[in-house]
Amino acid sequence: MKNTEQPVSISQKTVVITGASSGVGLAAAEAFAKEGCNLVLAARGKEALDETVAICEALGASAIAVPTNVSEFKEVEHLAEKALEVNGSIDFWINNAGVMATGKFEETPIEVIDQVIKTNLLGYMHGARTVLPIFKKQKHGVLINNISIGGWMPAPYGTAYSASKYGIRGMVECLQGEVSDEPDIHIVGLYPSIQRSTGNMHSAKYSGLDFKIPPTASDPKKLAAAMVEMAKNPRKSKFTDWSSLLMRTAYGLFPKTVINSTSSALRLLMKEDNNTDTDGNVLTQSKNPMRIYGETILPVPSKKTKKIMLAGLLGAAALVIISMSGKKK
Repeated sequence: MKNTEQPVSISQKTVVITGASSGVGLAAAEAFAKEGCNLVLAARGKEALDETVAICEALGASAIAVPTNVSEFKEVEHLAEKALEVNGSIDFWINNAGVMATGKFEETPIEVIDQVIKTNLLGYMHGARTVLPIFKKQKHGVLINNISIGGWMPAPYGTAYSASKYGIRGMVECLQGEVSDEPDIHIVGLYPSIQRSTGNMHSAKYSGLDFKIPPTASDPKKLAAAMVEMAKNPRKSKFTDWSSLLMRTAYGLFPKTVINSTSSALRLLMKEDNNTDTDGNVLTQSKNPMRIYGETILPVPSKKTKKIMLAGLLGAAALVIISMSGKKK
């Protein structure tokens, strides 16, 4: 039988996207612009936001920029007010703005630790606290939270980041219960793996820890496509790439092995001098480059190479599981 279901259109729907000036947020803005949405774009830097607006308008969408620091609740309230001025409703709200700091916990400045929590965890809570009353008043809405695989497993030498992501997952799962009696209000949690975005380039780094993204990192545009998919057909959670699901499975089976081995690998990248230490975009707005894709340590492999690498990883994982099973007998 032929599939007679009509594709879902979200044209002219209003979407708020935080962290929209670069990386995944910029990719999301482009993706929703192509769907014909009205975009309300937020980030700390006005100049970069204006550039995102221009990109969206060139794609035929209506877009406005609202400079916003999500760690400040009043600014998030103002963001919602500006969004409601577009056409009187907010259909989708994407919690995406986030920062990261890596390095030894005791060598990370306390003001940076505090701000990671304020931006990531409190920023998402501010978004949820602001938009949920609006959703309930209009009887519909989808809150999409870009959490990361960090909501299921710790990021080595990223203690504050991990604390924030575990917290966001807790918020999301709690709110899903709270709106379980609202059939047209949805709370979505997305769990992507490390992205080939500018996020790492903008992040804070301490303890002489300086590294670039692996070439196998996931494409931010695929995560943006998942956001559009969740807006059209919301689900409670989604692992947006094979590597995030593989990482969750590996950590679930061998938590000590995974965290100890990855921590050891990062220690090898640490340098005795701290010339590479930087506060990144944690305390101030992101600086150039303001684009979707970031630098990788090696060239990005072809699709065929990726398939071969995936097969190798799956084979290695299977051998480990078989080996562990044999030892238990």
